[in-house]
This record gives sequence, structure tokens and C-alpha cells, in this order.
Amino acid sequence: MYRMFMSFLILLFLGCSNTSNQSIEETEKIVEELIPDLFYGIDLNEFDVETKKIKRGDTFGKIIEDNGIDYPDVYNILQAIKGKVNVRKLTIGKPYSLFYSKDSIPAPEFFVYHPGPQSFSLIHLRDSLYGNQVHKPVRLVELEASGIIKSSLYETMQNSGVNESLTYYLSDVYAWTVDFFRLQKGDRFKIIYTEKFVDDSISIGVERIKAAYFEHKGKPLYAFEYISDQKKGIVDYFDDQAKSLRRAFLQGPLKFNRVSSRYNLRRRIAYYGNRIRPHKGTDFAASVGTPILATANGNIVKSSYSRGNGNYVTIKHNGVYSTQYLHMKKRNVRVGQFVNQGDIIGWVGMTGNTSGPHVCYRFWKNGRQVDPFKQKLPEAKPISNNLKAKFAQHIIPYKTKLDCIVFDDDPEAEIADNNPTSYAKDSS
Repeated sequence: MYRMFMSFLILLFLGCSNTSNQSIEETEKIVEELIPDLFYGIDLNEFDVETKKIKRGDTFGKIIEDNGIDYPDVYNILQAIKGKVNVRKLTIGKPYSLFYSKDSIPAPEFFVYHPGPQSFSLIHLRDSLYGNQVHKPVRLVELEASGIIKSSLYETMQNSGVNESLTYYLSDVYAWTVDFFRLQKGDRFKIIYTEKFVDDSISIGVERIKAAYFEHKGKPLYAFEYISDQKKGIVDYFDDQAKSLRRAFLQGPLKFNRVSSRYNLRRRIAYYGNRIRPHKGTDFAASVGTPILATANGNIVKSSYSRGNGNYVTIKHNGVYSTQYLHMKKRNVRVGQFVNQGDIIGWVGMTGNTSGPHVCYRFWKNGRQVDPFKQKLPEAKPISNNLKAKFAQHIIPYKTKLDCIVFDDDPEAEIADNNPTSYAKDSS
């Protein structure tokens, strides 16, 4: 665009070097008219655009009929775009734009349905009828982030202006080693991650975390993404000593675990006259409909309903460990089914004897119910010996980058210049 613009100015200068009647204002006007002002690929110099949102009862046919296109023409348009653009389902609240010709009697020439930033449907309504589903190119950008916990991880992310979904990605990386509901003020983290953008500036989400550093209770813990099984394409996270961050069991059955009642063999309940009523499960509070995850690989041995448990599922993991999940709104597995760690086995509800929405998580070791938080749970398999040397080489540049990231608001950090660093920055 810039090259075309400069070529135009040179030609204009050469062509007008002997005459100076044309004013600077007229020249600028000509230049402006030649530069396209594109909106969804359509030049706004040639059209007027009106953008609205889909209302209840709106259909593609109704919208363009209301804007002066008769039904026979609507039928022809639908036949022309059949198999190319699907306009049967328009979502209420999503935007669409109509482009009108700049004639004495404006008529709609293009219809563009753009429900999200990544793609849009473009339909030409007159003369050569056609429709296209346009997918915008996605650009991956490697970014860096750092933070010091003052309240919660989510609030730290939110207050610092990074993509909030990074919270969930980081919690996935450290799901087996850090309890994110027991963070302490002063805990801190650094992250190297990739984020997806369209139109250079519109984020459509975090792609993945490539490396991270989390310091909890003064204990540092590195995490590096690595393909541990090339044939199966298994990607996992390992620390700087090539030990897997994953454990054989998750810390709890929810994405974010908030313990509302712990395992307690001497629990007293006022409702029962302050008598001891042992609680052999761990309650995790969450809203109704929250997915419940299998905490480890295993076989479903029970998927049933009882008066006390409500909808519940029992998983046998091996000859030593079994787990159970109570009070589900709905179960998502059947007896005999094998599940992997992290699979959704049901959803939080209030079935059975319960006063509020939660999942009661029960844990057996060698046939005896125990407190899962007091068990030394087995680690997942370490990285294979033949990959350790490759892994050591792979993490060098990422560890160097992590070590060079400065914590914001850290009084001990040495700032190289007087310009404050942004929380998330392009590290490419």
C-alpha cells in the first residue's frame, strides 16, 4: 500500500511539474479517494454500512426482505450460496452488517454475518450472486508474563491485563503440584506462552504454555513443555531435573478445587446434638453443572444412585487405590468403562443428602478410606532415559528466558532502565 501511494505521488509530481494550478487540498483529496477503506474486504468509499445485531425471530430471508429485496430474489440468493454459506442458524445478539450502494436509491449489495473475530460469512446480494465463508489467518505470538500473588491467581492475572484464560492454562500445568486455593501472598510466577491473534491485535485465546516458573512458599518449581512420546504425540510438563510434574492422582476432582469440608473422623455436628459424626470424604464446593474430573486413570466399577449418595461414581485405579464421587447432577460414565485422568465423569449437583452444591470425594487405599491430602501419592512415569539428553538441550533457551524475566512490583528486582516493563510482552 505504501509503495503504491509513493508511486502515485511521484507520477503526480512528474505530470504536474510544469503546472501548479492544482492545490495541495485537491491533491490530498485525490489521494484519499484512491486509498481503500476496507471493512470485511469491502471498500467503504463505495458503500454505506449499517451494523445491527440479530434479534429474536430474525432470519437471513427476513432481514434482506425488510431491506427491499423481494422473495423471488431471496430464493435465488439462497440457491446460489447453497453448500457454501450456512445462514440457517443466526445467533441472537451476534452482529451482522449490510452494505448499501451510494445511489440515489440505496439498495443492499452485501450481507456480512460476523459472530466472532476468526471468521465471517459474506454474501453478494445482486447481479453475480455468491457467498463465501472467510476464515481470517491466525498469527501465533510468543509472550512473557510475570506476577506476584496479592490475593488470588485469577485476580493477579485480571489486574495485570493479560488474557484471563492464562489462569486456567497455568493451573493445568501445576494441577498436580500446587493447590491454587491455598496460595500465599508473595507467591510468584513467570510464564512463556503463545497466544493466537487475528487482524494483528484481536486475541482469540491462549494456545499453550511453553515454559513456566512458580514459586510457592519460597519453593521454586520450573515447568517445561515436552513431547515425551513422539509416536503417540503425548505432550507433558517436566521440571528442570526431567521429573514429571504430573502425579498419578490430581489434587482434587474439579478444575479449581475449593475445599468446603475436609476429611475429619472427629467432626461434631450441632444438628445431631453436637455428637461426633465422622466425615470420611473431602467436600469440594462448586456451582451446579461444574464438570467433575477423574483424578486418575481407572475402570468404572459403579455408576449409580442411592438415597444418601445421590448420583455417584466409583473408580478402581489399581489394586491399591479407588475413588468415589458423590451428589452429581448427572453421571457421564457407565460401569466397565475405562477413563483417563482428567476425563469428565459427571457434573456437580445436589442429589442425595446434601445441603448445597458440591462433590464429596472419597479416597480408598488398600480398602480403607483415608485422607487424600495426607497420602504420599505416586508420581507419573519419568521421562525416558534416551530422551533426557535431548530434553536438557531443549530447555536451555527457555530456562534462560525465564530467569531473565523481571517480577513487576518486586522491590528486590533490578530494573535496567526507568521505563516500567509491561506485564505481558512479545518475546519473539
